[in-house]
Amino acid sequence: MAQLQTLLDAVPAPLESLDVSMLDGYLIGVLLQPKAVSTFNWTRHVMDSDEGRAPPEGFDSRTLIALVKRRHAELNQAIVDRQWFDPWVFELEDDAEPSEVVFPWVAGFGLATSLFPDLMKGDPIDLLEPLASIFMHMDPDDLEDADDLLEEIETLEPPTNLAEAVESLVVATFLLADISRPPPRPVAQKPPARRGPPPRGRY
Repeated sequence: MAQLQTLLDAVPAPLESLDVSMLDGYLIGVLLQPKAVSTFNWTRHVMDSDEGRAPPEGFDSRTLIALVKRRHAELNQAIVDRQWFDPWVFELEDDAEPSEVVFPWVAGFGLATSLFPDLMKGDPIDLLEPLASIFMHMDPDDLEDADDLLEEIETLEPPTNLAEAVESLVVATFLLADISRPPPRPVAQKPPARRGPPPRGRY
């Protein structure tokens, strides 16, 4: 993480790179799309979050992108296996509210869903609860034209500590994955082929 943050900080202006916490939420938003986003389309927003501009000639981004792809693969495997993962969030001041701490992660997730909106085109009823669990950490003024989402957020108890806030992000991720990336159904097994002569019937 430290190396990755150093490399992100080194991305030259005027590009505006993500930080590692935003990157983590962004990758989850990318991975939850019902159709896989091409590597080119999602990686170009790592170094330039809004416009996806290419870095200047001579800037070597290979190590940066390799580390990002490694985290992408880790998170993808966690989603496939429905195994707990640790979101990259970092404690601020001692008196910081849990929502303040996880906000960059949530902002990264929101960026992904705005750039790649297919996830948000799912059934609104199914999406409502897990999306509310994530976006409850954002300023309501940033959730435009989302009356149903805001109403759902009003019904939720805010987390009392960082552990609860982080758990809500992971649980919401898996709930969304059940919608956009459901596990494959097991293939029905055919009965074994009968060997030997057929049974003799009675007449």
